[in-house]
Amino acid sequence: MKRKWLSLVISGSLFAGAGGGYAAGQWFSHVDHTTPARQEASGKKSDIPDLTKIAQAYHLIKSSYVQKVDDEKLVEGAIKGMVSTLNDPYSVYMDKETAAQFNGSLDSSFQGIGAEITKKNGKIMIVSPYKNSPAEKAGLRPEDVIVKINGKSTAGMDLYEATKRIRGKKGSTVTLGIIRGGTGKQITVTVERDEIPMKTVFAKMERENGKKIGYIAITQFSKDTAEDFTNQLKKLEAGKIQGLVIDVRGNPGGLLSSVEDILKQFVTRDKPYFQIEERSGHRVQYVSKLKEKKSYPVAVLVDNGSASASEILAAALHEAEDYPLIGVRTFGKGTVQEAVPMEDESIIKLTMFKWLTPDGHWIHHKGIAPTIEVKQPEFFNVQALQVSRTLKRDMNNALVKTAQQILNGLGFAPGREDGYYDIQTENAVKAFQFDKGLPATGEIDQKTAEQMEKSLYAAAHEEKNDLQLQVALKVVSK
Repeated sequence: MKRKWLSLVISGSLFAGAGGGYAAGQWFSHVDHTTPARQEASGKKSDIPDLTKIAQAYHLIKSSYVQKVDDEKLVEGAIKGMVSTLNDPYSVYMDKETAAQFNGSLDSSFQGIGAEITKKNGKIMIVSPYKNSPAEKAGLRPEDVIVKINGKSTAGMDLYEATKRIRGKKGSTVTLGIIRGGTGKQITVTVERDEIPMKTVFAKMERENGKKIGYIAITQFSKDTAEDFTNQLKKLEAGKIQGLVIDVRGNPGGLLSSVEDILKQFVTRDKPYFQIEERSGHRVQYVSKLKEKKSYPVAVLVDNGSASASEILAAALHEAEDYPLIGVRTFGKGTVQEAVPMEDESIIKLTMFKWLTPDGHWIHHKGIAPTIEVKQPEFFNVQALQVSRTLKRDMNNALVKTAQQILNGLGFAPGREDGYYDIQTENAVKAFQFDKGLPATGEIDQKTAEQMEKSLYAAAHEEKNDLQLQVALKVVSK
Protein backbone atom coordinates (compact mmCIF):
# COMPACT_ATOMS: atom_id res chain seq x y z
CA MET A 1 0.00 0.00 0.00
CA LYS A 2 1.38 3.39 -0.95
CA ARG A 3 1.46 6.05 1.71
CA LYS A 4 1.64 9.79 1.62
CA TRP A 5 3.27 12.15 4.06
CA LEU A 6 4.69 15.64 4.12
CA SER A 7 8.31 15.19 5.07
CA LEU A 8 10.97 12.60 5.71
CA VAL A 9 12.74 14.11 8.65
CA ILE A 10 13.13 11.32 11.12
CA SER A 11 15.37 10.76 14.13
CA GLY A 12 16.07 8.74 17.20
CA SER A 13 14.01 5.93 15.84
CA LEU A 14 12.27 5.35 12.57
CA PHE A 15 9.12 7.09 13.66
CA ALA A 16 6.89 8.75 11.09
CA GLY A 17 7.54 12.21 12.36
CA ALA A 18 8.17 15.49 10.68
CA GLY A 19 5.88 14.04 8.24
CA GLY A 20 7.76 10.81 7.96
CA GLY A 21 4.52 8.98 8.47
CA TYR A 22 2.03 7.02 6.61
CA ALA A 23 -1.20 8.34 5.30
CA ALA A 24 -3.52 5.42 5.59
CA GLY A 25 -6.26 6.29 3.25
CA GLN A 26 -6.51 9.35 1.06
CA TRP A 27 -4.50 9.22 -2.14
CA PHE A 28 -4.59 11.28 -5.28
CA SER A 29 -6.35 9.20 -7.89
CA HIS A 30 -4.69 10.94 -10.81
CA VAL A 31 -1.24 9.57 -9.89
CA ASP A 32 -0.42 6.64 -12.17
CA HIS A 33 1.91 4.06 -10.66
CA THR A 34 1.39 1.58 -13.48
CA THR A 35 4.62 -0.19 -14.32
CA PRO A 36 6.26 0.59 -17.70
CA ALA A 37 5.47 -2.90 -18.97
CA ARG A 38 1.80 -2.42 -18.18
CA GLN A 39 1.87 1.00 -19.78
CA GLU A 40 3.14 -0.48 -23.00
CA ALA A 41 0.63 -3.30 -22.84
CA SER A 42 -2.15 -0.76 -22.48
CA GLY A 43 -0.99 1.16 -25.52
CA LYS A 44 1.07 3.79 -23.69
CA LYS A 45 4.50 4.57 -25.05
CA SER A 46 7.28 3.87 -22.55
CA ASP A 47 9.63 6.78 -21.93
CA ILE A 48 12.25 4.63 -20.16
CA PRO A 49 15.68 4.93 -21.83
CA ASP A 50 17.75 1.99 -23.01
CA LEU A 51 19.03 0.22 -19.89
CA THR A 52 21.70 -1.73 -21.77
CA LYS A 53 24.46 0.37 -20.21
CA ILE A 54 23.30 -0.47 -16.68
CA ALA A 55 23.09 -4.16 -17.53
CA GLN A 56 26.57 -3.99 -19.11
CA ALA A 57 28.02 -2.40 -15.95
CA TYR A 58 26.30 -5.01 -13.79
CA HIS A 59 27.68 -7.94 -15.80
CA LEU A 60 31.16 -6.42 -15.97
CA ILE A 61 31.34 -6.01 -12.17
CA LYS A 62 29.69 -9.37 -11.57
CA SER A 63 32.05 -11.30 -13.83
CA SER A 64 35.35 -9.40 -13.60
CA TYR A 65 35.67 -7.54 -10.30
CA VAL A 66 38.64 -8.77 -8.25
CA GLN A 67 36.37 -10.07 -5.50
CA LYS A 68 33.04 -11.85 -5.54
CA VAL A 69 30.14 -9.38 -5.40
CA ASP A 70 26.67 -9.98 -3.99
CA ASP A 71 23.95 -9.58 -6.64
CA GLU A 72 21.53 -7.91 -4.24
CA LYS A 73 24.11 -5.34 -3.14
CA LEU A 74 24.76 -4.37 -6.75
CA VAL A 75 21.05 -3.85 -7.42
CA GLU A 76 20.56 -1.95 -4.17
CA GLY A 77 23.54 0.24 -4.99
CA ALA A 78 22.15 1.04 -8.43
CA ILE A 79 18.81 2.12 -6.97
CA LYS A 80 20.45 4.19 -4.23
CA GLY A 81 22.62 5.82 -6.87
CA MET A 82 19.61 6.83 -8.97
CA VAL A 83 17.76 8.25 -5.99
CA SER A 84 20.83 10.12 -4.73
CA THR A 85 21.24 11.93 -8.07
CA LEU A 86 17.94 13.71 -7.32
CA ASN A 87 19.79 15.66 -4.62
CA ASP A 88 16.58 15.63 -2.59
CA PRO A 89 16.89 14.69 1.10
CA TYR A 90 13.22 13.73 1.17
CA SER A 91 13.53 11.14 -1.61
CA VAL A 92 15.06 8.00 -0.18
CA TYR A 93 15.47 4.31 -0.93
CA MET A 94 14.93 1.97 2.02
CA ASP A 95 16.06 -1.63 1.85
CA LYS A 96 13.83 -4.39 3.20
CA GLU A 97 15.22 -4.14 6.74
CA THR A 98 14.92 -0.37 6.95
CA ALA A 99 11.46 -0.46 5.39
CA ALA A 100 10.32 -2.97 8.03
CA GLN A 101 11.54 -0.63 10.78
CA PHE A 102 9.81 2.26 9.09
CA ASN A 103 6.58 0.33 8.71
CA GLY A 104 6.62 -0.51 12.41
CA SER A 105 7.07 3.07 13.48
CA LEU A 106 3.47 4.01 14.17
CA ASP A 107 3.20 2.20 17.49
CA SER A 108 2.00 4.02 20.57
CA SER A 109 5.63 4.58 21.56
CA PHE A 110 9.17 4.03 20.31
CA GLN A 111 12.68 4.00 21.72
CA GLY A 112 15.10 6.73 20.75
CA ILE A 113 16.09 10.30 21.56
CA GLY A 114 12.89 11.92 20.28
CA ALA A 115 14.08 14.33 17.62
CA GLU A 116 13.36 14.79 13.94
CA ILE A 117 16.24 15.17 11.50
CA THR A 118 16.55 16.11 7.87
CA LYS A 119 19.35 16.60 5.38
CA LYS A 120 19.80 20.14 4.13
CA ASN A 121 22.64 21.40 1.93
CA GLY A 122 24.39 18.09 2.48
CA LYS A 123 24.24 18.38 6.29
CA ILE A 124 22.31 16.29 8.80
CA MET A 125 20.20 18.80 10.72
CA ILE A 126 17.69 18.70 13.54
CA VAL A 127 14.25 19.95 12.54
CA SER A 128 12.87 19.77 16.05
CA PRO A 129 13.13 17.74 19.27
CA TYR A 130 9.85 16.30 20.52
CA LYS A 131 8.16 17.90 23.50
CA ASN A 132 9.65 16.66 26.82
CA SER A 133 11.92 14.22 24.96
CA PRO A 134 15.50 13.26 25.92
CA ALA A 135 16.68 15.35 22.97
CA GLU A 136 14.88 18.44 24.26
CA LYS A 137 16.09 17.88 27.82
CA ALA A 138 19.67 17.51 26.55
CA GLY A 139 19.41 20.94 24.97
CA LEU A 140 19.15 19.99 21.28
CA ARG A 141 17.41 22.63 19.15
CA PRO A 142 16.00 23.22 15.69
CA GLU A 143 18.70 23.80 13.06
CA ASP A 144 21.46 22.16 15.12
CA VAL A 145 23.81 20.51 12.59
CA ILE A 146 24.89 16.99 13.55
CA VAL A 147 28.49 16.57 12.42
CA LYS A 148 29.32 13.41 14.37
CA ILE A 149 27.39 10.44 15.75
CA ASN A 150 29.33 8.45 18.33
CA GLY A 151 32.55 9.86 16.91
CA LYS A 152 31.76 9.05 13.27
CA SER A 153 31.55 11.97 10.85
CA THR A 154 28.18 12.46 9.15
CA ALA A 155 29.86 13.76 5.97
CA GLY A 156 28.36 11.83 3.07
CA MET A 157 25.96 9.99 5.38
CA ASP A 158 22.39 9.65 4.15
CA LEU A 159 19.36 10.33 6.30
CA TYR A 160 18.57 6.72 7.08
CA GLU A 161 22.11 5.76 8.02
CA ALA A 162 22.12 8.71 10.43
CA THR A 163 18.76 7.58 11.77
CA LYS A 164 19.99 4.03 12.37
CA ARG A 165 23.01 5.30 14.25
CA ILE A 166 21.01 7.67 16.45
CA ARG A 167 18.21 5.29 17.39
CA GLY A 168 18.70 2.57 19.99
CA LYS A 169 17.46 0.85 23.11
CA LYS A 170 16.12 2.64 26.14
CA GLY A 171 18.88 3.38 28.65
CA SER A 172 21.68 3.41 26.09
CA THR A 173 23.33 6.67 25.07
CA VAL A 174 24.35 8.36 21.84
CA THR A 175 26.95 11.12 21.65
CA LEU A 176 26.38 13.80 19.03
CA GLY A 177 28.81 16.39 17.75
CA ILE A 178 26.75 19.54 17.18
CA ILE A 179 27.46 22.83 15.42
CA ARG A 180 25.00 25.55 16.33
CA GLY A 181 24.19 28.94 14.84
CA GLY A 182 26.88 29.06 12.17
CA THR A 183 29.66 29.55 14.74
CA GLY A 184 31.70 26.65 13.41
CA LYS A 185 32.41 25.58 17.00
CA GLN A 186 31.50 22.01 17.82
CA ILE A 187 29.85 21.06 21.08
CA THR A 188 29.32 17.52 22.30
CA VAL A 189 25.93 16.41 23.56
CA THR A 190 25.30 12.99 25.06
CA VAL A 191 21.68 11.86 25.06
CA GLU A 192 20.24 8.89 26.91
CA ARG A 193 17.68 7.10 24.80
CA ASP A 194 14.28 6.46 26.29
CA GLU A 195 10.76 5.27 25.53
CA ILE A 196 9.09 8.07 23.59
CA PRO A 197 5.29 8.03 24.00
CA MET A 198 3.43 9.13 20.93
CA LYS A 199 0.79 11.33 22.51
CA THR A 200 0.61 14.24 20.09
CA VAL A 201 -2.18 16.48 21.42
CA PHE A 202 -2.10 18.44 24.69
CA ALA A 203 -4.97 20.70 25.72
CA LYS A 204 -5.88 22.94 28.64
CA MET A 205 -8.05 25.86 29.58
CA GLU A 206 -6.41 29.25 30.11
CA ARG A 207 -7.78 32.51 31.45
CA GLU A 208 -6.83 35.91 30.08
CA ASN A 209 -8.59 39.25 30.56
CA GLY A 210 -11.39 37.44 32.36
CA LYS A 211 -12.03 35.16 29.38
CA LYS A 212 -11.76 31.40 28.92
CA ILE A 213 -9.14 30.65 26.26
CA GLY A 214 -8.59 27.15 24.92
CA TYR A 215 -5.03 26.00 24.27
CA ILE A 216 -4.15 22.97 22.13
CA ALA A 217 -0.57 21.96 21.36
CA ILE A 218 0.07 19.53 18.51
CA THR A 219 3.54 17.98 18.66
CA GLN A 220 3.22 16.18 15.32
CA PHE A 221 0.54 14.89 12.95
CA SER A 222 0.25 11.13 13.41
CA LYS A 223 -2.55 8.73 12.59
CA ASP A 224 -4.54 9.52 15.78
CA THR A 225 -3.80 13.25 16.01
CA ALA A 226 -6.89 14.56 14.23
CA GLU A 227 -9.22 12.40 16.32
CA ASP A 228 -7.49 13.42 19.56
CA PHE A 229 -7.54 17.08 18.53
CA THR A 230 -11.26 16.92 17.74
CA ASN A 231 -12.06 15.32 21.09
CA GLN A 232 -10.04 17.90 23.01
CA LEU A 233 -11.60 20.76 21.05
CA LYS A 234 -15.10 19.48 21.84
CA LYS A 235 -14.26 19.44 25.54
CA LEU A 236 -12.93 22.99 25.40
CA GLU A 237 -15.95 24.21 23.45
CA ALA A 238 -18.23 22.51 25.95
CA GLY A 239 -16.49 24.67 28.53
CA LYS A 240 -17.57 27.78 26.58
CA ILE A 241 -14.18 28.98 25.39
CA GLN A 242 -14.00 32.52 24.03
CA GLY A 243 -10.82 32.05 22.05
CA LEU A 244 -8.37 29.35 20.96
CA VAL A 245 -4.58 29.13 20.63
CA ILE A 246 -3.23 26.30 18.46
CA ASP A 247 0.45 25.63 19.16
CA VAL A 248 2.53 23.91 16.45
CA ARG A 249 5.91 25.16 17.65
CA GLY A 250 8.48 22.42 17.33
CA ASN A 251 6.02 20.31 15.33
CA PRO A 252 8.02 18.81 12.45
CA GLY A 253 5.02 17.67 10.40
CA GLY A 254 3.34 14.36 9.70
CA LEU A 255 0.41 12.88 7.89
CA LEU A 256 -1.36 14.88 5.24
CA SER A 257 -4.71 13.30 6.10
CA SER A 258 -4.29 14.29 9.75
CA VAL A 259 -3.75 17.99 9.11
CA GLU A 260 -6.56 17.97 6.55
CA ASP A 261 -9.05 16.59 9.06
CA ILE A 262 -8.15 19.37 11.47
CA LEU A 263 -8.29 22.14 8.87
CA LYS A 264 -11.74 21.07 7.72
CA GLN A 265 -13.01 22.15 11.12
CA PHE A 266 -11.69 25.71 10.73
CA VAL A 267 -11.35 26.70 7.06
CA THR A 268 -14.59 27.50 5.26
CA ARG A 269 -15.40 26.51 1.70
CA ASP A 270 -14.67 30.03 0.44
CA LYS A 271 -10.98 29.25 -0.16
CA PRO A 272 -8.88 26.08 -0.46
CA TYR A 273 -7.03 25.06 2.66
CA PHE A 274 -4.05 24.09 0.48
CA GLN A 275 -3.12 23.17 -3.07
CA ILE A 276 -1.03 20.44 -4.71
CA GLU A 277 1.09 21.12 -7.79
CA GLU A 278 2.26 18.28 -10.03
CA ARG A 279 5.44 18.26 -12.10
CA SER A 280 3.41 19.35 -15.13
CA GLY A 281 2.33 22.48 -13.27
CA HIS A 282 -1.25 21.24 -12.93
CA ARG A 283 -2.75 22.30 -9.60
CA VAL A 284 -5.41 20.63 -7.50
CA GLN A 285 -7.20 22.64 -4.83
CA TYR A 286 -8.52 21.07 -1.65
CA VAL A 287 -11.60 22.73 -0.20
CA SER A 288 -13.64 21.87 2.88
CA LYS A 289 -17.43 21.82 3.10
CA LEU A 290 -17.51 24.10 6.14
CA LYS A 291 -20.00 26.95 5.80
CA GLU A 292 -19.16 29.12 8.79
CA LYS A 293 -15.95 29.80 10.68
CA LYS A 294 -15.63 29.46 14.44
CA SER A 295 -17.49 32.01 16.55
CA TYR A 296 -14.36 32.73 18.60
CA PRO A 297 -10.94 34.15 17.59
CA VAL A 298 -8.07 31.78 16.83
CA ALA A 299 -4.29 32.30 16.86
CA VAL A 300 -1.47 29.95 15.83
CA LEU A 301 1.93 29.69 17.53
CA VAL A 302 4.84 28.88 15.18
CA ASP A 303 8.64 28.75 15.31
CA ASN A 304 11.61 27.53 13.30
CA GLY A 305 10.79 23.96 14.30
CA SER A 306 7.33 24.15 12.70
CA ALA A 307 7.67 22.26 9.44
CA SER A 308 5.67 20.73 6.62
CA ALA A 309 2.19 19.78 7.89
CA SER A 310 2.53 22.43 10.59
CA GLU A 311 3.19 25.00 7.89
CA ILE A 312 0.17 23.80 5.93
CA LEU A 313 -1.97 24.40 9.01
CA ALA A 314 -0.45 27.81 9.74
CA ALA A 315 -0.70 29.00 6.13
CA ALA A 316 -4.28 27.80 5.77
CA LEU A 317 -5.55 29.41 8.96
CA HIS A 318 -3.83 32.68 8.15
CA GLU A 319 -4.46 33.04 4.40
CA ALA A 320 -7.93 31.50 4.32
CA GLU A 321 -9.35 32.85 7.59
CA ASP A 322 -6.96 35.71 8.50
CA TYR A 323 -6.03 34.21 11.86
CA PRO A 324 -2.76 35.64 13.23
CA LEU A 325 0.50 33.66 13.35
CA ILE A 326 2.62 34.43 16.41
CA GLY A 327 6.27 33.53 16.95
CA VAL A 328 9.15 33.35 14.48
CA ARG A 329 9.60 32.21 10.85
CA THR A 330 8.87 28.53 10.18
CA PHE A 331 11.21 25.86 8.80
CA GLY A 332 10.25 25.85 5.11
CA LYS A 333 9.26 22.38 3.84
CA GLY A 334 6.98 22.56 0.83
CA THR A 335 6.98 19.12 -0.79
CA VAL A 336 4.88 15.95 -0.53
CA GLN A 337 6.34 12.45 -0.61
CA GLU A 338 4.82 9.09 -1.42
CA ALA A 339 6.05 5.65 -0.37
CA VAL A 340 6.03 3.13 -3.21
CA PRO A 341 6.69 -0.49 -2.15
CA MET A 342 8.92 -2.70 -4.29
CA GLU A 343 8.32 -6.41 -4.89
CA ASP A 344 10.94 -7.42 -2.27
CA GLU A 345 9.27 -5.24 0.41
CA SER A 346 11.81 -2.45 0.09
CA ILE A 347 10.44 1.08 -0.40
CA ILE A 348 11.24 4.06 -2.56
CA LYS A 349 10.01 7.20 -0.90
CA LEU A 350 9.82 9.83 -3.59
CA THR A 351 8.92 13.49 -3.72
CA MET A 352 5.86 13.64 -5.97
CA PHE A 353 4.35 17.10 -5.51
CA LYS A 354 4.76 20.60 -4.23
CA TRP A 355 2.17 21.85 -1.79
CA LEU A 356 1.06 25.46 -2.02
CA THR A 357 -0.71 27.76 0.39
CA PRO A 358 -4.34 28.80 -0.21
CA ASP A 359 -3.06 31.84 -2.14
CA GLY A 360 -0.69 29.70 -4.21
CA HIS A 361 2.62 30.46 -2.46
CA TRP A 362 5.39 27.86 -2.31
CA ILE A 363 7.19 28.20 1.02
CA HIS A 364 9.98 25.67 0.35
CA HIS A 365 13.29 26.83 1.91
CA LYS A 366 11.58 30.12 2.77
CA GLY A 367 9.22 29.30 5.60
CA ILE A 368 6.27 31.40 6.70
CA ALA A 369 6.77 34.73 8.42
CA PRO A 370 4.61 35.33 11.51
CA THR A 371 2.13 38.16 11.45
CA ILE A 372 3.25 39.05 14.98
CA GLU A 373 6.95 38.31 15.54
CA VAL A 374 7.80 37.39 19.11
CA LYS A 375 11.13 35.94 20.18
CA GLN A 376 11.57 33.96 23.34
CA PRO A 377 13.84 35.19 26.18
CA GLU A 378 17.57 34.86 25.50
CA PHE A 379 18.05 32.05 28.01
CA PHE A 380 15.85 29.80 25.83
CA ASN A 381 18.76 29.68 23.37
CA VAL A 382 21.66 29.04 25.74
CA GLN A 383 23.95 26.19 24.72
CA ALA A 384 24.29 23.01 26.74
CA LEU A 385 26.60 23.29 29.76
CA GLN A 386 28.73 20.15 29.83
CA VAL A 387 31.84 20.56 31.96
CA SER A 388 34.76 18.15 31.89
CA ARG A 389 36.68 20.13 34.55
CA THR A 390 35.48 22.41 37.32
CA LEU A 391 34.91 26.05 36.39
CA LYS A 392 36.28 28.52 38.91
CA ARG A 393 37.48 32.08 39.56
CA ASP A 394 39.65 33.78 36.89
CA MET A 395 38.83 31.27 34.17
CA ASN A 396 37.87 32.83 30.85
CA ASN A 397 36.21 30.61 28.23
CA ALA A 398 33.01 29.78 26.37
CA LEU A 399 31.72 27.44 29.10
CA VAL A 400 31.93 30.22 31.68
CA LYS A 401 30.00 32.45 29.29
CA THR A 402 27.31 29.77 28.94
CA ALA A 403 27.13 29.41 32.73
CA GLN A 404 26.75 33.18 33.12
CA GLN A 405 23.92 33.22 30.58
CA ILE A 406 22.15 30.43 32.48
CA LEU A 407 22.60 32.17 35.82
CA ASN A 408 21.29 35.42 34.37
CA GLY A 409 18.26 33.66 32.88
CA LEU A 410 17.51 32.04 36.23
CA GLY A 411 17.70 35.39 38.01
CA PHE A 412 21.04 34.96 39.80
CA ALA A 413 22.68 38.03 38.16
CA PRO A 414 26.38 37.25 37.55
CA GLY A 415 26.81 40.83 36.33
CA ARG A 416 28.47 39.87 33.05
CA GLU A 417 28.18 37.39 30.19
CA ASP A 418 31.61 37.71 28.57
CA GLY A 419 33.10 34.44 29.82
CA TYR A 420 35.32 35.83 32.59
CA TYR A 421 34.76 34.16 35.96
CA ASP A 422 35.00 37.07 38.41
CA ILE A 423 33.95 37.37 42.05
CA GLN A 424 30.41 38.45 41.14
CA THR A 425 30.02 35.32 39.00
CA GLU A 426 31.33 33.28 41.91
CA ASN A 427 28.80 34.85 44.25
CA ALA A 428 25.99 34.16 41.76
CA VAL A 429 27.09 30.50 41.64
CA LYS A 430 27.09 30.35 45.44
CA ALA A 431 23.57 31.78 45.53
CA PHE A 432 22.38 29.22 43.01
CA GLN A 433 24.03 26.36 44.89
CA PHE A 434 22.54 27.49 48.20
CA ASP A 435 19.09 27.75 46.58
CA LYS A 436 19.36 24.19 45.26
CA GLY A 437 20.79 22.65 48.41
CA LEU A 438 24.25 22.11 46.95
CA PRO A 439 27.56 22.86 48.70
CA ALA A 440 28.05 26.62 48.17
CA THR A 441 31.61 26.45 46.82
CA GLY A 442 31.18 29.12 44.16
CA GLU A 443 32.71 26.70 41.67
CA ILE A 444 30.84 24.88 38.90
CA ASP A 445 31.53 21.18 39.03
CA GLN A 446 29.64 18.55 37.05
CA LYS A 447 26.88 18.23 39.65
CA THR A 448 26.30 22.01 39.73
CA ALA A 449 26.34 22.18 35.93
CA GLU A 450 23.74 19.41 35.69
CA GLN A 451 21.50 21.20 38.19
CA MET A 452 21.89 24.47 36.26
CA GLU A 453 20.78 22.72 33.08
CA LYS A 454 17.78 21.10 34.81
CA SER A 455 16.76 24.44 36.28
CA LEU A 456 17.09 26.13 32.91
CA TYR A 457 14.95 23.47 31.25
CA ALA A 458 12.30 23.88 33.94
CA ALA A 459 12.35 27.68 33.58
CA ALA A 460 11.95 27.43 29.81
CA HIS A 461 8.79 25.38 30.38
CA GLU A 462 7.20 27.74 32.86
CA GLU A 463 4.24 29.40 31.25
CA LYS A 464 5.11 32.82 32.65
CA ASN A 465 8.40 32.75 30.71
CA ASP A 466 6.77 31.75 27.42
CA LEU A 467 6.48 35.18 25.82
CA GLN A 468 5.02 33.83 22.59
CA LEU A 469 2.18 32.10 24.43
CA GLN A 470 1.53 35.18 26.59
CA VAL A 471 1.18 37.35 23.49
CA ALA A 472 -1.11 34.80 21.79
CA LEU A 473 -3.40 34.69 24.83
CA LYS A 474 -3.63 38.46 24.86
CA VAL A 475 -4.38 38.59 21.12
CA VAL A 476 -7.31 36.16 21.25
CA SER A 477 -8.72 37.63 24.47
CA LYS A 478 -9.13 41.17 23.15
